Amino acid sequence: MPNIVNEMVVRELDQELGAADGMVVVSFSGIDVATTQNVRGDLAEKGARFMMVRNNLARRVLAEKGIEFDDGTFTGNTAIAYGDTESAISAAKVLTDTQIKKAGVKVKAGLLDGEVLGPADAVKLADIPDRDTLRAQLLGCISGPARGLATVINAVPSSVARVLQARVDSASED
Repeated sequence: MPNIVNEMVVRELDQELGAADGMVVVSFSGIDVATTQNVRGDLAEKGARFMMVRNNLARRVLAEKGIEFDDGTFTGNTAIAYGDTESAISAAKVLTDTQIKKAGVKVKAGLLDGEVLGPADAVKLADIPDRDTLRAQLLGCISGPARGLATVINAVPSSVARVLQARVDSASED
């Protein structure tokens, strides 16, 4: 007969991870309480949830959802930061911060929009700009050609004005 606690944990994992669009799986051992609280607070600010998981239960819940990680992913002390896509990217940024890495957190894997990521790809999630930065970059790409066209169109009248002003200045000197 399965343990009732395990059933409750599986139910919670199924509910929590089932709604997640992205996650970052990390090794979380040897971390003091203050650092853990800081990490949890930083992740909460970014909209990501964070939980320590039992390896076999997390593996089983994710496998039932069709998500298979490498064999070495769920070993040792494992924690998962999860949420929507933007939260998962923000979680990767928090968990790859140099202070956090020095404390002993190591990224094991990731998941983004149903795509399982290895450790290197999960770390690269931290390099993806946030939504506001992407919007600003897109706006710059859209407005750049218009700005260039306006500059070129404005160049002809301003050149004529400068020539006329130079002519007026030279006539007043004579």
